[in-house]
Amino acid sequence: MQELADTTVNDAAEPAIGSLAEARAAIDEIDGALAVLLERRTAVAGAVQRLKPVGGFAGRNPERERQIVAAMARKAPSLGPDRLAKIMNAVIEAGLEVAEQDRGAP
Repeated sequence: MQELADTTVNDAAEPAIGSLAEARAAIDEIDGALAVLLERRTAVAGAVQRLKPVGGFAGRNPERERQIVAAMARKAPSLGPDRLAKIMNAVIEAGLEVAEQDRGAP
């Protein structure tokens, strides 16, 4: 997994896309990979929630979230921290919802 973590868009050798169909197929492939990674992230974040003294939404750590966004912004500078913060807020909230659902919270 380290290779993926060290990859940036500039490192990725995307084949030339010559048609709308090829572009959409590439997006579908990326979206599939994102879905798998998001599910994996949610599972690991669920483990974090079980290990924290205060889990769930009450246990959010804004400083840790800023660190995550800053690290991601270094790998995806064209997105920038503001856009990545919005994306990661949605990802984190979805993960917290799943963790609460898994533990049977209302």
